[in-house]
Amino acid sequence: VQLVESGGGLVQAGGSLRLSCAASGTFSGLYNGGLYNMGWFRQAPGKQREFVAGISSNGGTTYYADSVKGRFTIARDSARNAVYLTMSMPTPEDTAIYYCVSDRTRIPQAGMDPQYWGQGTQVTVSS
Repeated sequence: VQLVESGGGLVQAGGSLRLSCAASGTFSGLYNGGLYNMGWFRQAPGKQREFVAGISSNGGTTYYADSVKGRFTIARDSARNAVYLTMSMPTPEDTAIYYCVSDRTRIPQAGMDPQYWGQGTQVTVSS
């Protein structure tokens, strides 16, 4: 399983940015034709990794960290096995490396360690 993020970069506070993640590889046929739960975590300099957002395999359930609720939106394109994170009204506190994650059995959420991780994409928010 490979998760490849894209779309990171420099954005001004108050702007917007969309991160993308494409999943590839072989998933067990047991899990709904290969559709896994997906999500995003992030790690800021000097801080631990933290949960950002998660979405179920069918896209019907989403979770958000309180710090991004109302500003970030997670969505998925099941046909492409891809997930997106739209960051609206970012602040310098959102500066971090953002990791795409996937899990066979659980929707990514705070307090869990998803099975699969991407390499990460840097997001820098300037004030």
